[in-house]
Amino acid sequence: MSTYLIGDVHGCYDELHSLLEQVAFDHQQDTLWLTGDLVARGPGSLDVLRYVRSLGDCVRLVLGNHDLHLLAVYAGISRNKPKDRLTPLLEADDADELINWLRRQPLLQVDEEKKLVMAHAGITPQWDIETAKTCAREVEAVLSSDTYPLFIDAMYGDMPNNWTPELSGLARLRFSTNALTRMRFCFPNGQLDMICKDTPDTAPPPLKPWFDIPGPVASEYTIVFGHWASLEGKGTPDGIIGLDTGCCWGGVLTMLRWEDKAWFVQPSNRERALED
Repeated sequence: MSTYLIGDVHGCYDELHSLLEQVAFDHQQDTLWLTGDLVARGPGSLDVLRYVRSLGDCVRLVLGNHDLHLLAVYAGISRNKPKDRLTPLLEADDADELINWLRRQPLLQVDEEKKLVMAHAGITPQWDIETAKTCAREVEAVLSSDTYPLFIDAMYGDMPNNWTPELSGLARLRFSTNALTRMRFCFPNGQLDMICKDTPDTAPPPLKPWFDIPGPVASEYTIVFGHWASLEGKGTPDGIIGLDTGCCWGGVLTMLRWEDKAWFVQPSNRERALED
């Protein structure tokens, strides 16, 4: 029995299948963790959702910002951009089933035995683990409710960008969503910066990558995240693992086997392109 953690798939179904074949993945015995952004940019978003859903309870995934964007497009709130290559999924006969399954997936995974935490973008240094769990559950409850389009319509925006327990309502939900699915940089006090998308060595001061600011979760758990393809899986402190290596941009799809920390990669089927 092995635990495999894979970075952002982004519709790269063939690469996902080949990567799992490398280790003879067995869904009846092994566990698969996915860092989110299952869909968009790659050609096989429909196949990825169908496959991951078919694996059942062996999968532990988190939603990413592109997964939330898909929900917004399906609800008629956001535009279907051609570059996201979502049309086959949106027009599929089982689209309703897949969307309803997707919006009931978590934004945070925590394994207390392994002392392992996974969120798509990471964990803001302003949160302890209980706060992270609470805030994730609040967003998950809204997404799984019949009124989820109202939240999806209000989730876009960069404010508020500073955590306080007094946050409530849509402002609290938006902060939590941004922290879990969009965050890259923070100010030294942990306040989110939702604008900068540079690499860590080109970001303007005083901004720092969220993982370079000490926080209570990082001191107790290994944190696994995706989202930040330009890192290429490098430059994070010990105990913080970035798994998005830009497969949909022509990079590789990366997998870590937790038990022995063995790494596996599957090259992209596409030529390398710039992230946008």
